[in-house]
Amino acid sequence: MRILSGILVVYLISTLLFGQLIYVARGRFHYHKRRGLSDPPPPPPPAVTANPPQVPSDPYPNPNPDPAPGDSDSGCIFDVTSFGAVGDGSCDDTAAFKAAWKAACAVESSVVLAPEGGVFKITSTIFSGPCKPGLVFQLDGVLMPPDGPEEWPEKDSKSQWLVFYRLDGFTFAGKGTVEGNGQKWWDLPCKPHRGPDGSSSSEPCVSPTMIRFFMSNNIEVGGLRIQNSPQFHMKFDGCEGVSINDIQISSPKLSPNTDGIHLGNTRSVAIHNSVVSNEKELIPQRSLLSHRSRILAE
Repeated sequence: MRILSGILVVYLISTLLFGQLIYVARGRFHYHKRRGLSDPPPPPPPAVTANPPQVPSDPYPNPNPDPAPGDSDSGCIFDVTSFGAVGDGSCDDTAAFKAAWKAACAVESSVVLAPEGGVFKITSTIFSGPCKPGLVFQLDGVLMPPDGPEEWPEKDSKSQWLVFYRLDGFTFAGKGTVEGNGQKWWDLPCKPHRGPDGSSSSEPCVSPTMIRFFMSNNIEVGGLRIQNSPQFHMKFDGCEGVSINDIQISSPKLSPNTDGIHLGNTRSVAIHNSVVSNEKELIPQRSLLSHRSRILAE
């Protein structure tokens, strides 16, 4: 009987201890499982920078919201038609050319563009500097003055038409034509017309030089056709560093005083691949002898 009692006591004690171990194990299992589902560890907060850097590919993060008329996407081409030029050969486009020049003059490496297909008429105009470096006047259409002395404005000088003044590093180029409308000037009774024997009268008569560069340096002229000037086609006064390439100058055989290129106090001139077909001298001898010049003509 004592043996049975002892066995019973051992059994009861073992049962109690084993149940307690199962309860503890179950409690630990559910505790870890419940914590993993309902309470995940919070993610680390994102890093915040007070001053984010500018995008390297965008050098102008604050573009001008109001670009000037005539600006291209690059901001360097100033098309005269965007400033109001009509280009029909009849309307006066002087104001549009002056406005385009003023805008382009203030921008480095800019282009004043007279586009192909336009016939632009402007009165006597001085395109003045100084301007930002690299300015280009690109003529792809036709540029011409008023047709003869009767259409010439009273207030304008009759001694010059296009004048480029106080410029440095300037280019006048394109595939267009500068048309001088010289016939009515040549027909004036005071003009020294050349006779069949080569003689001419010497009566003075004021007529405009078509293109004049004055007190300017490092000038390039290229690609243009320049024709029918009332007087000299191109004139350089007080300039240094002139490059002329691939131009054509022409006027009729008996047109008076329509020299191709006239130099006055101008040094370091290079002329390449150019044609003058008016039976006049490309560069008059009096231009060459009146001052010291370094001239290369090929």
